Amino acid sequence: MAKFKKSPKPSKPKTVTPVSKSPDKEDKSGKGSKPEDAFKQLQGQLPKELQEKLEQIKAKIDKFKEQVLQKFGKYIVAIALLPPPKPKEGEEGKPPEKIHLLVLVDDSDSKTMTKEELQDKLSMIISKMAEEVDQSLQVQTMILSELWQNCYDGKYDIVKLIAMSAPVHDEGLIEALKVSMVHQDMVLKKFDKYIVSYVISGSIMYGKYKPDSDIDVYVLVDDTDVKRMTRAELKDKLRAMIISMGFQAKEMTGCTREFHIQVYILTDWWESLRESHPVIVDFLRNGVPLYDKGLYVAWKQLLITGRIKPSQEAIDMFKSSGEQIMKRINWKLTEILFDDIFLATLTPMQAALMSYGVSPPAPKMTPDLVREVFVKKEKLLEPEYADILEEIITIHKDIEHNVKKEVKGVEVDEMVVKANKFLKRLDKLFEDIAERKEIQEMEHISDSTVSIIRDILRIEGVEKIKDIDEMKAFERELVRTGKIPEKMLRTLKMIIKGYEDYKAGKLTRNEIQKIKRDFNEFMKFMVEYLQRRRGQELEKARIRVKHGEKFGEVILLGKIAFIIHDLDAEEKTISKADITANGGLENIRPATIEELEKELARQEIPEKVFIKDQIFVDLKEIFGRDVEVLINYY
Repeated sequence: MAKFKKSPKPSKPKTVTPVSKSPDKEDKSGKGSKPEDAFKQLQGQLPKELQEKLEQIKAKIDKFKEQVLQKFGKYIVAIALLPPPKPKEGEEGKPPEKIHLLVLVDDSDSKTMTKEELQDKLSMIISKMAEEVDQSLQVQTMILSELWQNCYDGKYDIVKLIAMSAPVHDEGLIEALKVSMVHQDMVLKKFDKYIVSYVISGSIMYGKYKPDSDIDVYVLVDDTDVKRMTRAELKDKLRAMIISMGFQAKEMTGCTREFHIQVYILTDWWESLRESHPVIVDFLRNGVPLYDKGLYVAWKQLLITGRIKPSQEAIDMFKSSGEQIMKRINWKLTEILFDDIFLATLTPMQAALMSYGVSPPAPKMTPDLVREVFVKKEKLLEPEYADILEEIITIHKDIEHNVKKEVKGVEVDEMVVKANKFLKRLDKLFEDIAERKEIQEMEHISDSTVSIIRDILRIEGVEKIKDIDEMKAFERELVRTGKIPEKMLRTLKMIIKGYEDYKAGKLTRNEIQKIKRDFNEFMKFMVEYLQRRRGQELEKARIRVKHGEKFGEVILLGKIAFIIHDLDAEEKTISKADITANGGLENIRPATIEELEKELARQEIPEKVFIKDQIFVDLKEIFGRDVEVLINYY
C-alpha cells in the first residue's frame, strides 16, 4: 500500500521561538516531566552499573533537553528516555554503552522541504547537539508524520517503545500513547476476536495540544457474527466493559488528562460511512490506528483518494437538519419557559409557604396567597416578587393553552434574569421564616415547660404558688421525694438557662438544637408521669359494677357522670347523666366515647369523690336489681 505522503491534519505555519522556561522547573500544566522522573521510572529496568552511569550524566541530559527546547521551541512534541535495546548474542549481562533518547518533532507546518529531507536535517542537527553534550547520548529524531506512517503501515513497534519510555519532556503525546496502549492491550486480551480497529485521535496527536487537551480513542467492534445476543446488547455490553477498562488504564499509568473512549459496532459504522456522516469522516481523516485488521486503513485510503462520497439521502438529510435543529431549539426554549423556569420558581415558593405552616394552593392561587401571607401580614417579602411569580405562572398557562405559540430567546433571557433574582430573594425569605419559627419554638418551649410543671404540682396538691417558687416546689415536692429523677431537675435547669441565654442572643444554632433535644426528653418524661398520675386519680372517680354476666362502670366527673354499660363489648354503649345534690343520677341520655374523652381532657379530676345513698338506688334502675358494686376490680 502506498504511504500517506500528506500530513493527516495540516495546520498554520508556526514561528520558532526560544523557550525561556527553565526545564528544571516543575511544569504546573503537567506537560513537562523532570529528568529525575525518567531515571526513577527506568531504575528497575537497568543494571546497577548503568544506573550509576545515568546518575553521572543526568545533568548532561538536562543540558541537552534545554538546548533542544531553546533551538526548536514548541516544535518539540516529546523527548523520551528509551529502554535499552536487547543485547546481541554473546553480550548478555554487559551494560550498554549508550543512553538512547527519542526526540519527536511536529512537522505539520513543513512547507519548504519534503518530510524525508526535514527528518534527515533535524536528525543531523539534534544528534550533533547530543554528541557535543556527551558521546554516550544516542538520539533518534522522528517527525510526527513518520511516526503515524508507521502505524498506517501496521508497524507498531515504535509506538510500543514510546509507550514504554520515560518522558524527559512531554507535551502530552507520550502520556496519551501510554494510557492508550495499556488500554488497547487490555481490550485485545479480552475481546481480540471482535476488535476490528483501535484508533487514537484528537488535537493532542497533531500539535494542537493544550494543557487541558483530551485523549480520544475509538474502538471498532465486529458484530457481523453475533448470534447469542442482539447487536444493541453486544454494543452496550462491550461498551460498558471497554470503558471500565479505560478507568483502570488511567489509574495504572497515572494519566491526568481526560480519557474519552468511543465504541462503534461495524454495522452502524458502515451505515454512517455510506452516508458520509461528518463524525465518521472526521474520525477517518484524523485518526491513527494503534491496532487494525486492515479495514480502517483501507477506508482511510479511499477517503483520501475521494472514493467515499455522500449519498443523495445523506445530502437531503443534512440539508434538512438545519430546519429540524431550529425547530428543536424553539421547542427547547418553550420547554425552558414552560416547565423549567415555572417549576424553578413555583416549587421553592410553595416550600416557603409550607415552612411557614400553610398548605400551598393550586399554582394560579399561589401569588395571591404569597401577597396575603408574606407581603401584607408578615411583611417579609416585597410585592414585586409576588408579581414575578404571577407573570411566570401566566406565561406557563398561556403556553399550556396554546395562547402563546412561539417563544423568543430574549424572552427566555428576561425570565431567567427574573427567576434568578426571585430565587436569590427567596433564600433571605427562608432565613427570615426560620428565624421567626425559631422564636416561636423557643417561646413554645418556655410556655410548655411552665405549663406542665404547674399541672404536675397541681395534681400533687401544690397550688397557688408564685412563678419564682415553682422551681423550688418542683424540687421539694417531686425530686426530693423521689417521684421524679434528679436528672430531670438538671435538664429543667438547663432548659430554663438556655431560654434566658437565647433571649440574650448568646446561643449558637447547635446550642439551640441541644435545648430542643433536652426539652423533648423532659416533656416526654413529664407527660408520661402526668398520665400515670391522672390515671391514678381517675380510679378514685370510678364505680365498677357487675350485673348478671356483664361488667359496667360509672365515672363521676364533678357534676356529670358517664355510664359504660358493658366493658367487654366491642361497641360500647355509653350514657351520661347529671349528678344531683343528693348524689343521685338524673337526666340519663345517650353519649359517645368521643364525648367521654373530651370531658376527661377538659374536666379536673375531683380530689375526693363522695358516694351517697341515692346513687345505689339509681344504679339498680340503670343496671337492674341484681347489680353488685365491686371493690379492687383490677
